[in-house]
Amino acid sequence: MINIVLFGKPGAGKGTQAEFLKEKYNLTHLSTGDIFRYNIKNNTDLGQLAKTFMDKGDLVPDEVTIKMLESEVDNNPLSAGFLFDGFPRTLAQAAALDAFLESKGQSITATVALEANDEILVQRLLERGKTSGRPDDQDEEKIRNRYDEYNQKTAPLTNYYDAQGKFYAVDGIGTIAEVTQRLSSVIDNL
Repeated sequence: MINIVLFGKPGAGKGTQAEFLKEKYNLTHLSTGDIFRYNIKNNTDLGQLAKTFMDKGDLVPDEVTIKMLESEVDNNPLSAGFLFDGFPRTLAQAAALDAFLESKGQSITATVALEANDEILVQRLLERGKTSGRPDDQDEEKIRNRYDEYNQKTAPLTNYYDAQGKFYAVDGIGTIAEVTQRLSSVIDNL
């Protein structure tokens, strides 16, 4: 079983790359953003709660996100592995994910970060916001707030996974095919 954490700032291309990686490696793609949006669209209790945070550009609290991901893993017992997209985002989430996977006899195989310049990413998100309908992609202040959140809470995961020998950085700028090739090179050599 292979379990990959794919992370990077909003707009780095995680969702786009996850589509290729899940097919190539037969992984179950667990995107917290997609799961949150599904719950928001269907007006579930979790969706209503998540929306209050997302509308401000803030991260959803750990305990809500962790419960949601545990449920998704449990709902896919026959999976060949998981591609975690947008999770974990904090050290507490990483430790909780490690503990949960360990209780299942599994672990994170690798963490791959798509790295890109903030200014390029802001423009990507503003462009995406024109067609996505997502309010958090249409307001530059909210986008920058998400980056501040990322820098404060998610960037420390680099050290967490590096200490485990599981961290890999990949240049997220280039064509989709170029970035996919860079990611595949890392995964193929695990």
